[in-house]
Amino acid sequence: MSVTLTEIRSAAHRIANAAIRTPLVKLPLKGEVYAKTENLQKTGSFKYRGAYNFLASLNPDERRLGVVAHSSGNHAQAVALAAKSFGVPATLVIPEGAPEIKIRKTIEHGAKVLRCKNSRADRTRVAKEVVEATGQVLIPPFEHPWVIAGQGTVGIEIVEDLPEVSNVIVCVGGGGLIAGISTAVKSICPEAKVIGVEPELAGDAAQSFETGSPVEWPAEDVTRTIADGVRTQRVGDLNFSIIQDHVDGFVTVTEEEILQATRWYALEAHVMVEPTGALALAGYRMLLREIYPNLTLNPGPTVLLISGGNIEPKLMAKIIQS
Repeated sequence: MSVTLTEIRSAAHRIANAAIRTPLVKLPLKGEVYAKTENLQKTGSFKYRGAYNFLASLNPDERRLGVVAHSSGNHAQAVALAAKSFGVPATLVIPEGAPEIKIRKTIEHGAKVLRCKNSRADRTRVAKEVVEATGQVLIPPFEHPWVIAGQGTVGIEIVEDLPEVSNVIVCVGGGGLIAGISTAVKSICPEAKVIGVEPELAGDAAQSFETGSPVEWPAEDVTRTIADGVRTQRVGDLNFSIIQDHVDGFVTVTEEEILQATRWYALEAHVMVEPTGALALAGYRMLLREIYPNLTLNPGPTVLLISGGNIEPKLMAKIIQS
């Protein structure tokens, strides 16, 4: 099983009247460096694309019962709003370590929220129990062709708006975003490089890429990172197979590098991003230092994916003032 450019184009048509076509913004950096501003997407992150595409792909009888999802926050908000737009109920299972702003927004979109422990096992167990009790459909956070295709619409927009793109740098959690983007970008611009970025404290996908098979990190390890959107313990199997085919390499960054990138966006680019959304910039800075001898940037325009902008005001103030 895989995801094709044709399926991503179909997803783009499906979500065209629902999702926002977010702009590419040239950043005040040396050279041609752009941000793909998914922080401006509905619900403040790229996740709305995959959630809406999934719901739109269900048949009416399946959709009528409602949907279930588990998420640390951005997928939860996206599913809640997408379900609301279709007029169907949604139940979201959210771990205890998720930011309160994301939980609050999910509830404001009309979803029922259930809390659970931080581990992947607890999230999936509680969601499965809801599915069995209600008959509602589970929308996975990253490992499903409809979700990946929805996220891949970001890649189509990038190459349509910047046909000469040479590098696309993407944050990685479960791998749905980079799987979709890399499929779209490599299908249209095969010479462009697609590079993933993770925190050092949650580098399971980078390790998986290096070893050649998915590895799982303990929940207590990945929850240490401030980048809550990528506290995923393991990349999805389908996602990983796509990553192996289309992604050129991975970079890992420290917590301080994530904070510096978040602060730079706020103070220099006047863009509000959550720490996860700053990962691509932190990774780009690492690549400029040329400490990865087998992974270099192509000359030419580079796009940094801003995955989302859902950050607690108090945390943003602390990051800016530090």
